[in-house]
Parts: sequence; structure tokens; C-alpha cells
Amino acid sequence: MMLARLDIHAQRGEPNMSRQILFVQGAGECVHDAWDNKLVRSLEARLGPQYDVRYPRMPNEAEPLYPSWKAALFKQFDELDDNAILIGHSIGGTFLIHAVAEYRPKQKWSAVFLIAAPFLGEGGWPADETDPTTHLADELRADVPVLLYHGTADEEVPPRHMELYTRAITHASARLLADRDHQLNNDLSHIAQDIRHGRQSPE
Repeated sequence: MMLARLDIHAQRGEPNMSRQILFVQGAGECVHDAWDNKLVRSLEARLGPQYDVRYPRMPNEAEPLYPSWKAALFKQFDELDDNAILIGHSIGGTFLIHAVAEYRPKQKWSAVFLIAAPFLGEGGWPADETDPTTHLADELRADVPVLLYHGTADEEVPPRHMELYTRAITHASARLLADRDHQLNNDLSHIAQDIRHGRQSPE
């Protein structure tokens, strides 16, 4: 599944400024320090010092609740500049896209990347304290790209969840990665390449 080319480069005239990236962890015991930190290291290694990757510890990661994560995300959003890139893994991606839909920023995001994010609602996971994802499409800015990545070997969140996202968010683009697990085998080289080159498919 190929993604269309999108311009997610930093604004011209700011060559010496590092690009901000907010990476939102998934949920589970010790995920921040023992699991998703490997994703962040992979991303940082491939992007280099031109990018400032922020990786906050989210509240109660073992038993996540959307209201508390939303509050934490809003605080993070407030500290970001124009053209920041937002990335969320697993339930962190799910909560991220819901928070983006509710937040009314002064700045404009460059793009939102969702990695192996579970879909909430019909066909996906139950929506408890959050609205079903199908209700988000009208709240998301169509000029902010939403980019979806999922591995074919993901046994925790089946790849069909990505298809549900593409139906609910019609301007989203998707890439299915062969033989990648829920952690994308701890390799975010595809995402780093897409960020660095401002494109969503190899040339």
C-alpha cells in the first residue's frame, strides 16, 4: 500500500532550528522504559540532530485512561512550535488522534503519524471513555496529513484496524509493512525516511 507524496518539510528560512517531534508511547507495564524507548532510539538514530524528539512519560501507562492522557497531551501540544510532527504508537496513537481532534491549536501541525494504532468503535476495540473513532473525521483538519503504518505480523492489533482508519479519516494515507510486528520490529526507518524526505513512498 503506497502513500502519496506530502510536503512535511520545515518552513524555509529556519535551517538552523531543530524540528520538533512529539512521540506518544503505547500502554502497558514498563512500556515507556522497556519497549517504546527502542522505537524512539530507532527514530533518533535515523533522523539525526536536526530533529528534537520529545518522549514524555504518559500517566498510568499500565492502565491508561483517555481523559488523563488527553490532559497530558494538551500540555505537550502547548509547548510545540509550528510544523511540529506528532507520532503515536499503539493506544498512544489512538489517544493522540482523538486529542488532536479536540485540541484547537494556535500552531499548525506538519503531520500526524499513527503506528499500529487500534481503532475504537465498530469493527475495532470497544470505545469506553472515548467517542468512537468514526466520529473524528469531521473534527480533523483536512490540511494536516494523517499517516498510518501497520505491520502484517501484528498479533496485538490486527492490520484491519488500519483499514478502518482509512474509512473513517478519508484524507489519511496508509502503508502496510510486510513481516513487521506490533513494534514494527523496533525499526522506524520507513517513518524516518518519510519525515526526512517529505514523502510517503520511496523514489
